[in-house]
Amino acid sequence: MTNDEAMGRALALAQQAAAEGDVPVGAVVLDAEGRVIGEGRNRREDNGDPLAHAEVLAMRQAARRRVAESGPIVATADATGPRPDTNATGPGAGAVRVGVADARRAWNLADCTLVVTLEPCPMCAGACLQTHIGRIVFGAWDAKLGACGSVWDIPRDPHIGHSPEVIGGVREGECAALLGEFFCVASLRRIRTTLRHRVVRVEIPPLRLS
Repeated sequence: MTNDEAMGRALALAQQAAAEGDVPVGAVVLDAEGRVIGEGRNRREDNGDPLAHAEVLAMRQAARRRVAESGPIVATADATGPRPDTNATGPGAGAVRVGVADARRAWNLADCTLVVTLEPCPMCAGACLQTHIGRIVFGAWDAKLGACGSVWDIPRDPHIGHSPEVIGGVREGECAALLGEFFCVASLRRIRTTLRHRVVRVEIPPLRLS
């Protein structure tokens, strides 16, 4: 799947978010072969979770899939050292995961691409660094909270070791139009609600008979 095709899937997820009352942002994660291994859409309102941004959910799903596919953890009777999932040490406490050379880093997404309809915010840009995502591709720029070149440029900060490739403006018009329509409709709804609950008082002067 190309970046353009992946953005199409991300747009479809964004439309689902809008239908549920969330800001329309969708994201997918592609592996090195271009296969979708994770996807997500904004679920802040749907889940009541302010951290449930599309990028975070997509990368979390991708990392968990990688870990699940890496094979089961198998305890070894003669292994020593700490177990990956506990603080236990000593003989018999060791464990290995069958299937990959270093299963404890199976979550690493360095060979993957995040495709998202809106420029990641500071939180999501930070999450990209934590997952070691190799490439960030986004659609619309965010002049208010964009953290990949608009307001901040967290992924390419020289003080940070990991520096993913960043590509912005992919199908930008479609992504921006979807966001614009959502916020326009939301604004009209707020105005209608305000007018509906506003009490208009009309004072009629008393009639004077001459």
